[in-house]
Amino acid sequence: MRNLFLFLVTFIFATNVFAQNRNDVALYGSDKLNGTARYQGMSGAFGALGGDMSSLNINPAGSAVFTNTVFTISLANYHINNETNYFNGRSETDFSQLKLNQIGGALVFENGNSSSPWKKFTMAFNYELSNNFENEFLATGDGNTSIAQYFLNNATGYRVEDLKIQDNENYNSAYLNIGHDLGYSAQQGYLGYQNLIIDPATTENPDETSYVSNAKYASRIGQDQLVITSGYDSKYTLNFASQYTDNVYLGFGLNFHSLERRRISQFKEFGYDSDSKLQYVEFDNDLYTYGNGFSFNIGGIAKLSNMVRVGASYQSPTWYGMTDELSQNIYTEYIEGTEIIGLGDDLRSTIIFPNYDIYIPGKYTGSMAVIFGPFGLLSLDYSYQDMSNAKLKPTTDPVFAEENQAIDNEFQAVSTVRVGGEFRVKRFSFRGGYRFEGSPYEDEFTSSDLNGYSLGLGYSFGATKLDLGFSQAFHDYNISLYDTGLTSTAAIDNKNTNVSFSVTFNL
Repeated sequence: MRNLFLFLVTFIFATNVFAQNRNDVALYGSDKLNGTARYQGMSGAFGALGGDMSSLNINPAGSAVFTNTVFTISLANYHINNETNYFNGRSETDFSQLKLNQIGGALVFENGNSSSPWKKFTMAFNYELSNNFENEFLATGDGNTSIAQYFLNNATGYRVEDLKIQDNENYNSAYLNIGHDLGYSAQQGYLGYQNLIIDPATTENPDETSYVSNAKYASRIGQDQLVITSGYDSKYTLNFASQYTDNVYLGFGLNFHSLERRRISQFKEFGYDSDSKLQYVEFDNDLYTYGNGFSFNIGGIAKLSNMVRVGASYQSPTWYGMTDELSQNIYTEYIEGTEIIGLGDDLRSTIIFPNYDIYIPGKYTGSMAVIFGPFGLLSLDYSYQDMSNAKLKPTTDPVFAEENQAIDNEFQAVSTVRVGGEFRVKRFSFRGGYRFEGSPYEDEFTSSDLNGYSLGLGYSFGATKLDLGFSQAFHDYNISLYDTGLTSTAAIDNKNTNVSFSVTFNL
């Protein structure tokens, strides 16, 4: 009997393995709507406006629009709803979470030299939840491919002798040695082999490199996969800006990212034929990603008249340095003789992958706003980002090179449009907006375009302002359960709803 129990922590030094792929790169490069309630209430169309702490994300010249020192703090309730279709099964997940999503302030220094064209200088610091990774979906239905195919694909090509526990090894050291010598795929084949999900095609040949499945079923097999993600990409911005004459604002920002993301997938397979040796599989993966990133942005705003403002900005590429830790659980039930035997209960294996880098391409934004005196405004932003230039590094790694080629082939340039308006009545401000973000995928099957709208309300006490924002966005995506073997896709209709509240103090 193989592998009744296994607990191990493994450090993998091979460079031909990785846990991140192009779907994760697309996620890190997506343009989320976070920040102050006023910013969210107008769908983030602030590139030519400024005067809001979150406007620094679009155009760093925005802090020079402030006429006095300000401080803003914001809370947001994130609500996620997913409707998932997988073969003949349909499920719905729904959850909410309250987070501090923005805090920051700007110091305004007037130039005492009235003859200088430089009217004032500002220095700002802002913390913002740049990307919220909270999500959850359940794919449940009768699939047409067993999880055994995943282990078959990974094991094929490796000798049976390579996947066995040698005389001078125990379960832990065998897993460690396989990972070090042969890599991640061989380790996955080892798990399938040791837990009787697969067997060698011929049992007496130690050089056998082909395997067969122990899963027997008709045309369909019951499957559930619950995927839960959590974490954040926090951005700390240090901003410098200045007003030149009465009509020009210039700014520069340094952005420091801190990223943590956890993705737990819990897979179950059941409903095999009564004469199948394999009767049940439970395979769980827990991927923990963490790292830091850096980017900068520059921009300007110009008043063309009392009514019209235009803005332009450049967001540099974001350079992330990342580490992945992957923990795996596996449990199977197998018929041996007349008994069902449980294998691998509480098996845990943790793989720490080599450090790697992610390169997210830069972004260009052009903006225009029309100001109707004290009565309100309309604003428009357009951004362009070529996601086909995204990279996983080191590019010399053969697996990264393959994934980068897929990014080059499958990704495209992304256009983002944001429109926002504000109407003021005495101390009240009423806001609304719309945003469109194109899919980074050329076929738009993996992820569709995103459409969203927003509403907002503000009230000014004079020195203190209260703002409430509501935003909702919709998009569809299709995700494969695994990268090989069991590549069946779950179709997900995603709806994100944010309700945010901000308090601004003018000092």
